[in-house]
Amino acid sequence: MEHDADWRPVIAALANADARAAWARLVLGESGPPANARERRAFALLEAAGLAGRDDGGGYRVDDTRLRRLLAASAAARPRPHGVDRFLRPDGRIDRFPSGSADRAALLTHVADAVLTAGETVGERDLTERLARFADDPVTLRRHLVDAGLVARTPTGSEYTRARRP
Repeated sequence: MEHDADWRPVIAALANADARAAWARLVLGESGPPANARERRAFALLEAAGLAGRDDGGGYRVDDTRLRRLLAASAAARPRPHGVDRFLRPDGRIDRFPSGSADRAALLTHVADAVLTAGETVGERDLTERLARFADDPVTLRRHLVDAGLVARTPTGSEYTRARRP
């Protein structure tokens, strides 16, 4: 059998309509010896891909070992995100807000640092556009930043600035 992290034989087998039908039969528990040459080829393709194995009665059974190894290899190849990255999608947008106050503060600080530099003052529309890179609801995100003391409204109330850090 090829290397366990190589997914191509699995996809190739499942792309074959006959093999897919045979796989469906196995998954549904309808095993048994192949009825004809076409089924024999389909089951042989599944067996070569590591998706099926022979049973004691001359038929085939599902073998999920290869699928489990592929999933494990995929998970191992992708490192787990740390820090605020745990709450961001791959495109950098907020996936969810953390429930823990320390994590929430870190995420909001990350956003505030990305949209405003120290001493910069921007209008409400400009800030909202910048925050739209991070959230579907930039107005609520802006409110979170103000409530957290990371962004402050100017005395006129029409502009925002990065709040001074304590």
